Amino acid sequence: MPTTVPDRTAFSQVDSLNYIWTALDLPPTATNKVQLPGRPCGTPTSFQVPALAQVTIALSATAAALIHTSRNDHAELPTITVFANEACIEFKSERFYTIDGQPPSKESSSIGGLHRTSDGWVRIHDSFPHHREAAYRLIGLAPPASPEEIKQKIATLKAVELESQAFRTGAIVGALRSYAQWDASPQAASVSDHPLSVRKIADGPKGWPAHLGAGQKKCLAGLKVLEMTRVIAAPVAGRTLAAHGADVMWVTSPKLPDLPVLDRDTARGKRTVQLDLDQEADMEKLRELLGDVDVFIQSYRPGSLVMKGLSPERLARVSKNGVVYASLSAWGTEGPWAGYRGFDSIVQTVSGLNVAEAEYHGQGEPSKVLPCQALDHASGYLLAFGIMAALYKRATEGGSYLVEVSLAGTMKYLRSLGQSRGPECFGGRSWDKPSDVPIELYDGTGATGSTRPCGFGDMAAIKHSARIDGVEVGYDRMPKKLGSDEATWL
Repeated sequence: MPTTVPDRTAFSQVDSLNYIWTALDLPPTATNKVQLPGRPCGTPTSFQVPALAQVTIALSATAAALIHTSRNDHAELPTITVFANEACIEFKSERFYTIDGQPPSKESSSIGGLHRTSDGWVRIHDSFPHHREAAYRLIGLAPPASPEEIKQKIATLKAVELESQAFRTGAIVGALRSYAQWDASPQAASVSDHPLSVRKIADGPKGWPAHLGAGQKKCLAGLKVLEMTRVIAAPVAGRTLAAHGADVMWVTSPKLPDLPVLDRDTARGKRTVQLDLDQEADMEKLRELLGDVDVFIQSYRPGSLVMKGLSPERLARVSKNGVVYASLSAWGTEGPWAGYRGFDSIVQTVSGLNVAEAEYHGQGEPSKVLPCQALDHASGYLLAFGIMAALYKRATEGGSYLVEVSLAGTMKYLRSLGQSRGPECFGGRSWDKPSDVPIELYDGTGATGSTRPCGFGDMAAIKHSARIDGVEVGYDRMPKKLGSDEATWL
């Protein structure tokens, strides 16, 4: 039976804010302190992407303010402000930074993108070398094949069959679907109607641990966060915690390639450590770090870290104060696709978003992508919000918590907000390069007020758009070469 999607087309930004906030049983009056002014810019789309940006960033900032108020035993929350235009720009932050005046280079794609098949279309994701190699093997060509060879080969294949084979072989492929086709798919009914889940998984002591005592200038100062993530969504969650003062240790593997274009942006505020989990000495170091951790963030394929002994339940058992285990997945934890990989562009493709956007655009395209990686960014801020909600519950109720967000769940929430018709949706200019952005939206202290030194040169990058009255918000560290820091807590 085809799945149904809740109708939230009448929701304002305030409605969305209150709906998602109150679903986690947080103090209901807290959102009264939130201001959501301004008009969106730079994101022409029929979907409510600007509203999603403003609301998800505001949710994370409000949860940070709630923690600050609780830690310091204040009577009420400070005012939280997120301007619509600044939120929209932050949802495209990876496109706007510069290093020594140069914008991020566009990563080459030899096989990625939208391709016509014998019965429809597929999108191939090939950002990582191993995904690119798997895609070539999947279609039966050896790299480097010419664009024409790739086009001709894929045109002989069937879309859903190619997608299914990709799931089994490690390639990242999604068949282009309409809403009706997605709703009838085996995975659609398993996607939750609410975009995030926070669940208690173990008992533990109440209160704020000593290292999270009062009197700090930032909401999350002293918080110990270990992050094992890649690409955009989950790294945005860690970056958000860092903007509010957390000590975020980003752990990557020396065996995996980096993604310089994305890593430069999402690494802000973090320390960077490399550990090889296939080496017992490095695993022992990781276990030592996890004994003191407050938050563990991961975005590996579901189940892969469990085999390394890094399940939520195990971390809860070894935690001294209770742990918040935060997990980002593509498809969610239920259904036949729960264990499969996926990325923002693939979820957009298979779920009907791209077909619906093209239909509203009315130019005859088979597919039209959103003007930003909206599912990635929104999921990142939702994950950060869920983490901070769980931290508040840890202090007020005790225990360890599991926080789960999926790109598909975020997609479903965005879809539920509906679309707007008319040329005004697509008539605005899309802001896609640094020169489009007003200088005051950059986070900088240099001679021009827009640059800061990093491990790769002088960096200009988009500042965090949330403001909390009387509280510092921003990044204390700038990106550096992977593995530059010691694997110890500050």
